[in-house]
Amino acid sequence: MTPANLADAVLTAAKAVFAARSFDMSALPAAATVERPRNPEHGDYATNLALQVAKKVGANPRDLAAALAEELSKVSGIASVEIAGPGFLNIRVDAAAAGELARLVVTRGSAYGHGVALAGQRLNLEFVSANPTGPIHLGGVRWAAVGDALARLLKASGAEVTTEYYFNDAGAQIDRFANSLLAASRGEPTPEDGYGGAYIAEIAEAVKAKRPDADDPETFRVEGVELMFAQIKSSLAEFGTSFDVYFNEKDLHDKGELDLALERLRGQGHLYEADGATWLRTTDFGDDKDRVLRKSDGAWTYFAADCAYYLDKRERGADRVILMLGADHHGYVGRMKAMSACFGDDPDVNLEILIGQLVNLVRDGQPVRMSKRAGTVVTMEDLVEAIGVDASRYALARYSIDSPIDIDVELWTRASNENPVYYVQYVAARTAGVGRQTADAGLTRDTLPFDPALLSHPKELDLLKALADYPGVVETAAELREPHRVARYLESLAGAYHRFYDNCRVLPLGDASVEPVNVARLWLNDATRTVIANGLGLLGVTAPERM
Repeated sequence: MTPANLADAVLTAAKAVFAARSFDMSALPAAATVERPRNPEHGDYATNLALQVAKKVGANPRDLAAALAEELSKVSGIASVEIAGPGFLNIRVDAAAAGELARLVVTRGSAYGHGVALAGQRLNLEFVSANPTGPIHLGGVRWAAVGDALARLLKASGAEVTTEYYFNDAGAQIDRFANSLLAASRGEPTPEDGYGGAYIAEIAEAVKAKRPDADDPETFRVEGVELMFAQIKSSLAEFGTSFDVYFNEKDLHDKGELDLALERLRGQGHLYEADGATWLRTTDFGDDKDRVLRKSDGAWTYFAADCAYYLDKRERGADRVILMLGADHHGYVGRMKAMSACFGDDPDVNLEILIGQLVNLVRDGQPVRMSKRAGTVVTMEDLVEAIGVDASRYALARYSIDSPIDIDVELWTRASNENPVYYVQYVAARTAGVGRQTADAGLTRDTLPFDPALLSHPKELDLLKALADYPGVVETAAELREPHRVARYLESLAGAYHRFYDNCRVLPLGDASVEPVNVARLWLNDATRTVIANGLGLLGVTAPERM
């Protein structure tokens, strides 16, 4: 029995009590809440539903709790229900119902943990979107890990998700990039406002190899951007991150989408002309100042492109546009929310902006020096070279995006339980190893019938409860946009498995014959392997069979 099953049972029992007492059904919540009590001695689960609704229907909470307890006691799989305090219910599940979860997990396999909480939502999730003027730095790498994990979580919760990378191939930054390449090709110093680093010389050399006659900014712009973005795509692919759509800013200009956005905003009545420029009155919706869309010389602003791109996403069917931005973009939130409102949208519904904090790579307590190749930043390649793809993704997804991160090279490369990803992956490998050992000994899940009631040892029950929590963790992590909840859950699950493994033998000792309890424990072992693999998969991390 999962918490979701139990919550449904609690609500069904409440409806029966309400019907018997002619209470107003609208006082009941859409879903009941059940939680694991802090003190296991109080039961397996607890609910405060009686306290939550008693006042609304003029009932005594404890009396209502007693009626709920009586109704719940009739439910198959519930061993006992006790009333505590002013009207809490402490619920105990019988061993058979608890153990049956192992069969459910193994049977559902990779689908276990998937749900429909976000079904019907069409989401456009944009992340990374680093300018093609250099390698992806650590801030972008964080979004590559967190954004990809979030996309997987949202899909696992039933949402229709389009992942997108905004490819800025227009504007002053690209001009500086092209001029830097041209200077490198000529053996000249980097322009004062240009880009440095060995990668500039490498790309300039590649452009010259492809176009020996190249000696102008436009050629280096076109060829250099193509080469740089190819490297970015390759780095992301090696990191395990891909996108459904790579959107070029240049297309907004070429297809007239900026003019379309301008006219749409004009139709909404939020544009005005001043000083020869075209302005958007974003202050009507809480922005600190109005924003220029088109300058007096006719040039478009970056914000105009932002407006056109937002409209493009909405026109392509996104109900909600989610942007994942770096720590230096806090000032961006107000203007984007106001822009959404100017289009006639509800910024609280149609636009969501997530801001991530900084990441540092440290060794021996000191920041790792800058990359020679990139010149000014630590890159994705630097991080992967230092600790590997799995550790990089896990380390970046393990913390709330609100928290800055120091990634300690020594910690994340250590083959010990102090290393969180090692701790979790070790359970993946150990559960697979148990499967191999039992198979070699002739023990499989089909050797004897599965009796879930035999999983009654306290450590078995603790592990079953942890497995039962997984779907709720996935749903909450998706709804709150917090992939780190999955990582922290996996570490807790790993601890529960280790305690089970230390106290409950799966294989019989010596020449002892296989007993039904051994088969039951193999089901539990394999269920743990399934959930560990599923959870790591949501983070884009492998679940090794051997370590």
